[in-house]
Amino acid sequence: MAMNKDLRRERAGATFQPELLTHILDGGPERTRRRKEIEALVLNDPDFQHEDLNFLSRSQRYEQAIRKSSLMVMKLREYGIADPDEIYWFKRTCLGNFPEPLGLHFSMFHKTIETQTTDAQKEKWLPLVRGVKIIGTYAQTEMGHGTHLRGLETTATYDPSTQEFILNSPTVTSIKWWPGGLGKTSNHAIVLAQLYTQGQCKGLHAFIVPIRQLGTHEPLPGITVGDIGPKFGYDEMDNGYLKMDNYRIPRENMLMKYAQVEPDGTYVKPVSDKLTYGTMVFIRSFIVGDSARSLSRACTIAIRYSAVRHQSELKPGEPEPQILDYQTQQYKLFPLLATAYAFHFVGAYIKDTYHRISGDISKGDLSELPELHALTAGLKAFTSWTANAGIEECRMACGGHGYSRCSGIPDIYVTFTPSCTYEGENTVMMLQTARFLMKSYTQVASGQQVTGMVSYLNDLSRQRIQPQHVAARTVTVRINDPTSLVEAYKSRAALLVESAAKNLQAELNHRKSKEDAWNRTSVDLVRASEAHCHYVIVKLFTAKLAEVSDAAVRAVLTDLCLLYALFGISRNTGDFLQAGILTSAQVTQVNQHVKELLAVIRPNAVALVDSFDFHDVHLGSVLGRYDGNVYENMFEWAKKSPLNKTQVHESFHKHLKPMQAKL
Repeated sequence: MAMNKDLRRERAGATFQPELLTHILDGGPERTRRRKEIEALVLNDPDFQHEDLNFLSRSQRYEQAIRKSSLMVMKLREYGIADPDEIYWFKRTCLGNFPEPLGLHFSMFHKTIETQTTDAQKEKWLPLVRGVKIIGTYAQTEMGHGTHLRGLETTATYDPSTQEFILNSPTVTSIKWWPGGLGKTSNHAIVLAQLYTQGQCKGLHAFIVPIRQLGTHEPLPGITVGDIGPKFGYDEMDNGYLKMDNYRIPRENMLMKYAQVEPDGTYVKPVSDKLTYGTMVFIRSFIVGDSARSLSRACTIAIRYSAVRHQSELKPGEPEPQILDYQTQQYKLFPLLATAYAFHFVGAYIKDTYHRISGDISKGDLSELPELHALTAGLKAFTSWTANAGIEECRMACGGHGYSRCSGIPDIYVTFTPSCTYEGENTVMMLQTARFLMKSYTQVASGQQVTGMVSYLNDLSRQRIQPQHVAARTVTVRINDPTSLVEAYKSRAALLVESAAKNLQAELNHRKSKEDAWNRTSVDLVRASEAHCHYVIVKLFTAKLAEVSDAAVRAVLTDLCLLYALFGISRNTGDFLQAGILTSAQVTQVNQHVKELLAVIRPNAVALVDSFDFHDVHLGSVLGRYDGNVYENMFEWAKKSPLNKTQVHESFHKHLKPMQAKL
C-alpha cells in the first residue's frame, strides 16, 4: 500500500534531515547502524511474529510473554549479544510496549547479586543466574509497606546451632506483594527482611531464597506463592505474593559484600550504608530514559495521526484541514514533543554520570553519590509524572479513536503509569531531593560553598550581603535566548528552595518537632524539588544545543528547547512574577512567543517524530503507522476481534431470544 499523501508531503517539507537527529539521539551514526541491525534480527525472524495481544485472555498473554522471553534468551545467546544497550534494543523490538515476566531476573535480581555479594557468592550464583538455571525476582514490597523500607515486617532470624536463617511472614501485611515474575515464573527471590541475630534487630538485609523446586517448579514446603490477580495493565506480568512460614535457608544465602553474620551469629556492619544506593540510582536513571521513550512513542502516534486526520472547516467551503493545523492541537502536542526531547537528553546525561561516578564508587570515593542519589530521585519523579500526564494528553488528542486499543496509546499508558510508584513513590522521591536541597541550603547559610547542580544556592549568600530582599533581585531575561531562560529557571529554583527553607525554619521556631515541621512544610518542599528539577532539565537541554554541529538540526532543536522553557514559564507564571524574575509585560510576551513557536515547529512536526525512529512494531499502533494508512488498517484490525469469530454470539440464543419470547 502506498504512503499516505499527507505524510509524504509533511516529510518532504521538513527543514532538516531526520536521520542526523536520530544519530544525536542514539549517540552517533555507528550506534544507529548497530541498533537497526539488531532490530532487523527480530523483525525478520518469523519466531517473533504474534497476533495482537489485545485479542488474548490474560492467561494467553502471560503464555505469549513467557514464550517470547524464553526465545529471547536463546536468540541473544545465539547471536552473542551481551552489551546492555544492545540487549535492550533487541528486547524492545521483541516486546513492543509490553513487560516481560523475566524482566526482574535480568535487571534487579542479576544486578543485586552482581553488586552485593562476596567473591565466593558470585562464583556460586552468577553462573546459575546468567545460565537462567535459576530464575529470580526482587521481593521487597509487602502488602502493608512499599516505599517506606524501614517499615517492612518480614523477618530473618539467625539460628547459630544450624547456621541457618529462619524466614517468616509474621502478619498478613508482611506478605511480599507485587514483585514481577514472582507469581508463576521465578524459582528464587532476593527477599528483603529484618535481620535478627543474638536477640537484636539489625535492620533490613537481602537474602537469596529458593521458592520453587528446580525441575518440577512446585512451591517448596513453608512457601506460599501465587499471582495477585488482574491489574490496571501489565497483563503479561505475573506480579505475585510470597508468604514464608519458618522457612530455613543457609547462612551463606545472605548477601554479604557489605554486612555479614558470622557462624556464631556475630554481626559485622557495613563500612557505609550508602553503598547499596548504586542499584537504586541505576534503575531510577533508567526510568528517566523510559519516561522519554514512552512519551516519544505517544507523541509519534498522536502527531502522525493528527497529520492524517482531517476534520471540520477552518474556512467555509474549503476542504477539511488536517487537525495538526489547528493551533489548539499544536498547543496540546508540540510542548509534549519538546518535553520528550528534553527528557531524552536528561536521561542520557544521568546514564553517563552514573557510569562515570560508578568508577569512583568502586574506588571508595562516595563524594558525588549524595547529589546523584538526590538528583535521580527527583528527576525520576519529575519525568514520570510529566510523561504520564503527557501520554494521556496524546490519547485525548486522538479523539475517539485514541480510546481504542488499536491506537496503541492505552497500552503505552497502562504499562508506563506504574513507574510513578515503583522504585520509589514519586512524592517520597521529591521529598528525598528536598532533604538534599535543605541540607545544601543550610551549608550555604553557614558560610560554606556547595558544588554541582545546587551551586546556584551559593549566590543567595552573596545577595544577603546587600540590604535588599532576595526577591527583589533582577534577572534580565531575554525570552529568545535559551541561556537567559536557564538563568530565569535558576532564580526560580533558588527562590523556592529558600522559601521552603524559611517556612521549615518558621515551623521549627514554633517549637515543633523536626518531623512535624517537615510534614507541615512538605507541599513547599515538593515544589522546591520540582523547581530544581525543572531548572536542571532546561539547563541540560540548553547545554546540548552547543554540541550539535549540523546547523539545520541545531535550529530545530533550539526551537524545541525554547518551546520547552517558555511553555514551562507560561504554566508557572505565578512563581516567575512573584519572584520578580519576569514582569507582567514579559509574561505576555512569553505566551505570545509560545504561539509563534507552534507555527515555526509545525512544518517539522512529522520529521521530528520520525527522528525517534520507532519501527511500527515499537508503536503497536494503527493510528501511528509510518505509512499513515490508518482507516484501512483499523477496519482490518477490528475484524480480528474474537467477538467476530461467529456471526451470532451464543448469548443471543441463551439470553436475548428467551427474553424476547417472554415479553
